[in-house]
Amino acid sequence: MSATAPPYWQLISVLVSTQPLSSELAMTLYRVALDLHEREASVGTVDLPTATGQVTNTRRHAMLGTIGGPMFEAELETERGKGMVRYLLTREALATMPSATALPN
Repeated sequence: MSATAPPYWQLISVLVSTQPLSSELAMTLYRVALDLHEREASVGTVDLPTATGQVTNTRRHAMLGTIGGPMFEAELETERGKGMVRYLLTREALATMPSATALPN
């Protein structure tokens, strides 16, 4: 893994979103989901100046073509109103986990 993190679009794959995602919000969704996945927890929070809400670990995996991974759902309150995002963590995201020593290709 390189010293710099990959861009957010390599870390999460958005399945459905009712709100446009800024890079800051996308990276926050990635970090919350990665934490939930690693701890096997159910719910995490988003607390940004532009968006607040919670992320739920659906405990399901999804495939979108050749991209697959654990699925999450965020219920958000943004400047534009309420929103929902369903997304998955990519293989690249899972490789950034501290416990990821060797993931299969």
